[in-house]
Amino acid sequence: MHDAVAKMLSTYECRRLGDSLQALREILQEIALLGLWRSKFFEKGAFYGGTALRTLYGLDRFSEDLDFSLLAPSDDFDLGKYSNALEKELLAFGFDVKVEKRNKVVSSPIQSAFLKANTLKELLVIKAEDEIVREVPRSQVLKIKLEVDTDPPGEFSTEVKYLLQPIPFAVRSYTLPDLFAGKMHAVICRKWKTRVKGRDWYDMVWYAANHPELHLGHLEQRLRQSGDWAGDSHLDGNAFRELLANTIEELDVEQARQEVEPFVKDPQALEIWSREFFHEVGSRIQPV
Repeated sequence: MHDAVAKMLSTYECRRLGDSLQALREILQEIALLGLWRSKFFEKGAFYGGTALRTLYGLDRFSEDLDFSLLAPSDDFDLGKYSNALEKELLAFGFDVKVEKRNKVVSSPIQSAFLKANTLKELLVIKAEDEIVREVPRSQVLKIKLEVDTDPPGEFSTEVKYLLQPIPFAVRSYTLPDLFAGKMHAVICRKWKTRVKGRDWYDMVWYAANHPELHLGHLEQRLRQSGDWAGDSHLDGNAFRELLANTIEELDVEQARQEVEPFVKDPQALEIWSREFFHEVGSRIQPV
C-alpha cells in the first residue's frame, strides 16, 4: 500500500464492508481532486455539492459523487480531456481506475464521467480484512460519478481551500453562502424521480446549524435558470421563506429519512425530523 494511502486510511475505522467501501470511495475522491489540480482544472472550474461540503467544510455525512461548475459558461469544454490525468494520478497511488465519459442522451449543460474500478481489487490495495473482502463479489464495480455544469448560473463567488492528503494541494470551491444557495435550490426544486432526496434536507439542517448565511442572489439565478422564478421582481427573504414553507408542507418526511439514513453515522439524529422541525430549521436560515 502506498504510504500516503495508508495515512489516509488510518483516519477510518473499517469494521464492516460498508466502512471499507466508504473509506475507499473517499480516498479515491481526494486523489481524483489532486489529479484535477495537477491538470489545472481549477483554473476553469470550482468544486461544489455534498462531497465538497464533506471534504472541505466538514459535513458529517457520506457523499458519493464529485460535482463541479465552470467559472463561466463554455460550449467547448470537454471533461474527457482530463481522463488521462485522473487515471495517471490514481495509478501512481496504486489504484487501477478507469475514467469513462458518459455520452449525452439529451442536450444538457451537464457533462458526466465515471471513475470505475473492480471493487474487490481496490479493497485489496487498501488491505481490507479478509472477512470483509470475502463479502464482495468478484465482478462488483465501484463507480464514482463526476459531473461538470458547463452553463453555471451567475452571481457566485469562489475561494481556494487546501487539502493536505495525499499531498498538499489546492481546490477552488464555491463559498459557503453560494454552496448553501445551490443546496436550497435542490431542496425547493429537485425532482428526483418519484422520491425525496433526504440528503438535501440533512444538508439544510447542517447549514442552518453551522453556516446559516444564504446568498439570495445566486439562488435567484438558479431559480431563473430552472424556470422556477420569473418576472422583474427579485427574490427577497420573504419570498424565499414562502417557497421553503410550501416545499416543507409537501415533504414526505419518512421517505426523506429513509433515503438519507445509509449516509449518516448516527441515524438517531433523524428521529426528530418532522414538518414542524424543518419549519423551525428554516427560520434560522439567514438570507443575505
